[in-house]
Amino acid sequence: MELTRLDEFVNIDDCPITEFSFVSQCKRSLEENGALIIPGFLKKEALGVLIAEAKTNQVKAFYSSSTHNIYLTPRDESFPDDHIFNHQIVSSKGCITTDQIPENSGLKVIYRSMLFKKFLSQIVHEKALFEYEDPFSSINVHYANEGQELGWHFDNSSFAVTLLLQKPLEGGTFEYVKNVRNSESGDMGYETASKVVHGYKKPSVLEIEPGTLVLFRGRDSMHRVTPTIGDLTRILVVFAYNSKRGISLSKSAQKTFYGKVANDG
Repeated sequence: MELTRLDEFVNIDDCPITEFSFVSQCKRSLEENGALIIPGFLKKEALGVLIAEAKTNQVKAFYSSSTHNIYLTPRDESFPDDHIFNHQIVSSKGCITTDQIPENSGLKVIYRSMLFKKFLSQIVHEKALFEYEDPFSSINVHYANEGQELGWHFDNSSFAVTLLLQKPLEGGTFEYVKNVRNSESGDMGYETASKVVHGYKKPSVLEIEPGTLVLFRGRDSMHRVTPTIGDLTRILVVFAYNSKRGISLSKSAQKTFYGKVANDG
């Protein structure tokens, strides 16, 4: 039953996520390249439905142009202003949150699918995957109009999964540098992060087409999306999971990206 429901949206024939050989191939790709790219993951018909849904819901989006550090945390006055920890990055986009996406949306079918979560957990070597505790952060739809961008940052989640729904005429390129920091050991990667932000270290670039699934480890890999060029909005879905229960996006990050803060309890 679940496979039948998932099959409405996912191109299972070309992306057999339950087959050992496909999973093994995806593991190798992630380990070798730092990112997994699966073109044509969404069925063409499903892509059209999800684009239409996203455009309908765009009126709910919170648009912002805000500043933040790459760690998505408040400034630390123990560091000087020119330290990378306190360096401010600009992000400008529209965003709708998990609670604003219809319950019957294909996005929630895919995100909550046990088969999809098993596929992902095998690839990233996690025993289990969990949604965010807060009601906003598990599924986001990002809208980037002309000139809007997502600045350099690390994710709070163990890894992130994205689905590109609509590509802009130009720009809107995903750039990343893998393994800049080690969140488990507490190594913040200040030196490398500073080189990336100031243009002394060249990032990897992903050129992706609508309907493509991308998986990367965003907690320790810096990433950004370059400014959209042209009048066609870039629409990107972000699926965020955690390897532990009870994780919420920080209050400062919620305010920065969503313009609202979840009530505790």
